[in-house]
Amino acid sequence: MDPRIEDYALIGDEQTAALVGRDGSIDWLCLPRFDSGACFAKLLGDGNHGYWRIAPRGADTCARRAYRSDTLVLDTEWETTDGTVRVTDLMPQRDRAPDVVRIAEGVRGRVTVRSTLRLRFDYGSIMPWVRRSDGHRVAVAGPDSVWLRSEPAVRTWGEDYGTHAEFTLGEGDRVAFVLTWHPSHERRPPLTDPYEALESSVTDWRRWARECRYDGPYRDLVVRSLITLKALTYAPTGGIVAAATTSLPERPGGVRNWDYRYCWLRDSTLTLGALLTAGYHNEAEAWRDWLLRAVAGDPADLQIMYGVAGERRLPERELPWLPGFARSCPVRIGNGAVDQLQLDVYGEVMDSLSLARASGLPTRPHMWAIQRALMQFLAAAWRQPDEGLWEVRGGRRQFVHSKVMVWVAADRAVRTLEQHKELDGDLEGWRGLRDEVHREVCEKGFDPERATFTQCYGSRELDAALLLIPRVGFLPADDPRVIGTVDAIRDGLGHGGFLRRYDTGDSVVDGLPSGEGAFLACSFWLADALHMTGRTKEARELFDRLVGLVNDVGLLAEEYDPVTGRQLGNFPQAFSHIGLVNTALTLFGDDEAG
Repeated sequence: MDPRIEDYALIGDEQTAALVGRDGSIDWLCLPRFDSGACFAKLLGDGNHGYWRIAPRGADTCARRAYRSDTLVLDTEWETTDGTVRVTDLMPQRDRAPDVVRIAEGVRGRVTVRSTLRLRFDYGSIMPWVRRSDGHRVAVAGPDSVWLRSEPAVRTWGEDYGTHAEFTLGEGDRVAFVLTWHPSHERRPPLTDPYEALESSVTDWRRWARECRYDGPYRDLVVRSLITLKALTYAPTGGIVAAATTSLPERPGGVRNWDYRYCWLRDSTLTLGALLTAGYHNEAEAWRDWLLRAVAGDPADLQIMYGVAGERRLPERELPWLPGFARSCPVRIGNGAVDQLQLDVYGEVMDSLSLARASGLPTRPHMWAIQRALMQFLAAAWRQPDEGLWEVRGGRRQFVHSKVMVWVAADRAVRTLEQHKELDGDLEGWRGLRDEVHREVCEKGFDPERATFTQCYGSRELDAALLLIPRVGFLPADDPRVIGTVDAIRDGLGHGGFLRRYDTGDSVVDGLPSGEGAFLACSFWLADALHMTGRTKEARELFDRLVGLVNDVGLLAEEYDPVTGRQLGNFPQAFSHIGLVNTALTLFGDDEAG
């Protein structure tokens, strides 16, 4: 069967995450961090690249699966001729070592269950040495060590370069497996009680979900999106990765396969807004503090993305031994776009820090000094061409969205000084910069013949990022230029009722072969723009269609192909879930949020 991105569910411990298929197989897991090497990489290859499947012997896909309400604990059930069995998957929040807990339980009849574990470190390239020790199976290779045990103990054996177990469950019988990673030079960490871990995980997640202030339509999906964002958070630092995966294709069989296990500054304002509005101030503060640490230094060296702890060097390379998801290669780790110039990120950072200050988050002594330094750099550099929000690889251009975000940076700096007289800054200079950028964008970035802003100065191409113009306050929503831009983008970039980012067929701008799906975050932006321009009924109809794209457990990838009905791109995608939360708050929050 052709693999489908939407066939996967997510479990995680806020430091890394695993993808579990409908067949009960964990096909992706990086240990110990999101951006570490994968020990299960079947997602991007085949069984020889590592996986762990627990399912009834001879069974294929499950009959049903679901998260326990308001948690990240996954229940998967199979119906067989002999009875029903359930597998519960979770990754408890760790003290030190990461654990994967899998509990098989008999529901009806008597069912024989099989576990097949194939560990392959370094993205499926290294087969470990496996031995027995104190009732465990221990796999070691280089810096990695993984311990597997069951409770109660069941017989395991080695076969075909894997570790196998088989056991029969009657109604109410349970067997729990715990897989634990630790550095191979250290002693085995303390044992995790799988049943206590299950109970505490359910309690902790539900306690966290109750903090959500939103109480409008689609609340379950909003909470699921917020849980997903929490799961994509690296708890030690507060950084939020764009996705849990690398190289899931934007076009099956194509080359648009990127590593998204890093933290993008472009997501900062939208992420912060979603967390604050939904009531998650602690997470918002942690994200703001990660942002301050990441951008500290020379403003000229500001990057568009960083590692989960703020690492700057993320060199891109290819893994030739992995054939890719649906034969989509190359498989890449690292991300070469880290070296791009994207002027919009200065606006994102300034907007985020302004929002944080206005929302009452505790300020940091160095925050305004960093903002002043960013503005000093931007005042001298804003006229440069850049690679733009979408990280095109066809060369630098004068992207209109980038200039709009320069205006945002200047505007937020001016507003901060006007509201906080105790702060020092070049108020008149920043006012002048704000006016100059605004005037230039309106003169060079607007096509009066078609009544729309364009992707670049003087071009005829459109860009869905321009839907953010009224949201950031560059022009009011009732300005004819805004309405014309919304209509032009909807008509020109529409794809099966949703929206593409831009025309990828223009290889001069894009620098890559054409073809990708509808971009879900942009489609949520369209719903926001329709609402802001007085077309709320159309906005809600679009939102209804968008939330209808979530998979059976409420998750979204980066893109969607309306032709095949398949999700595309890395999964689950923080940007898509941020869009879902923010659009729900925009469309329904004023009237129905708690």
